Amino acid sequence: MTCTQKQIELLLKYATTYTKEVAAAKAGMSLSTAKRYLTTNGKKPFRLPTDRNWRTRRDPFEGVWADLKAMLERDQGLEAQTLMDWLLASYPDQFNPGQVRTLRRRVHDWRVLEGPERREVMFAQTIVAARQSQSDYTHCSELEILIDNQPFPHLLYHFMLPYSRWEFVWICHTESFETLTKGYELAVAKLGAVAPEHRTDNLAGAVPVGEHGTFQVRWMEFLKHYGVIPSSNNPGCSNENGSVEKSNDLFKHAIDQRLRLRGDRNFRTVEDYESYLEQATLERNRLRISRLEEELALLIPLPKTEWYEPKQYSTTVTAWSTVSMSGVTYSVPSRYIGQKLRGLVFKDQVRIYYGRHLVMECRKPGAFRNYQYREELFPRVVFRQAYDALLAYDDERADKEYLRILNQAALDGEESVAKALATLLESRVLPASVTCPRFGRH
Repeated sequence: MTCTQKQIELLLKYATTYTKEVAAAKAGMSLSTAKRYLTTNGKKPFRLPTDRNWRTRRDPFEGVWADLKAMLERDQGLEAQTLMDWLLASYPDQFNPGQVRTLRRRVHDWRVLEGPERREVMFAQTIVAARQSQSDYTHCSELEILIDNQPFPHLLYHFMLPYSRWEFVWICHTESFETLTKGYELAVAKLGAVAPEHRTDNLAGAVPVGEHGTFQVRWMEFLKHYGVIPSSNNPGCSNENGSVEKSNDLFKHAIDQRLRLRGDRNFRTVEDYESYLEQATLERNRLRISRLEEELALLIPLPKTEWYEPKQYSTTVTAWSTVSMSGVTYSVPSRYIGQKLRGLVFKDQVRIYYGRHLVMECRKPGAFRNYQYREELFPRVVFRQAYDALLAYDDERADKEYLRILNQAALDGEESVAKALATLLESRVLPASVTCPRFGRH
């Protein structure tokens, strides 16, 4: 029996002074109903739902459901409308188009209760302040940007902090290691700090193609300079980099709205467009200052020195035990004469490898003075005197000039160059490599 709210209120009122039987009679309900309401203090009694094994109306698809189910199991992508079209063509006198709503419900129930299709489980992410930064690329063709009335196809490198939503964008044209590192450098320089972890999609510049869980050596060395650990999402799971993925769309939508208000998508120069994006980003970041301040108090300070990617060289050791890289001659142990070596020239350091074995490591430009076999490269006292004179005149260029003198000795003969050096020193003339041959030939 269903009772009104007024009846329930009367029951509860009379039950305080009368018996259950009298209170039920005064409230106008049966004793059993009154007992249920009194047990739940006036709330509607809860009844467990029971399975119903009968239908209120005939199932129009009962005779063909086995065929429809087999079709759904064979191809999960089939939609109810497609199945309805098939039924209308196969059984024109049995079905009508209006029954598609009923079929949709039937297909939906099958997918939920029996269907093989499974949706990916999404776990709620707890975003912690100052734990991670993310970056990605996004194509901007839909913005229809023009530079000097010409289409401007481009990408945006997009960097962000998931907690505060602080973001940075930079115009680029390719997804590469160079643009990845450049974009990151510009972003953290603007931010003034770094997060201890940086996440990317499986970009080729960060993750070897076809691999997961490993990173490009150059990318690891780059982030190591900042004290940052690299991470990436699982292949095909861009949602794991979801903050920046979603932010890509939000940023482009915001730019599109600004351009609509501007009434024009043409910019005179790329620099004008860059300024436009910078201003838009600045305005968006103003809304995030409070949370950004929380993160800045916890982020890692920037390193005191800039990162410098080494230039790589493949070079063969000459007969006089030297290699040339970037116009500079370096001496290596004589055992490597004729061997191919790999050189990494950093901003202030040089490393030379034979395979994976480190052959030599020295500071620039003082490669010669750190060479362990340096004394062997003074074949005569006059060569040592010449080197000392070069050091006294120009400490930074001394090594480079002396190695050129040695190279000249190998070409013109040690005797002739030694005579030329002696003449120059006696005349108090700096023994540079450009003057040695002239004096050596006379």
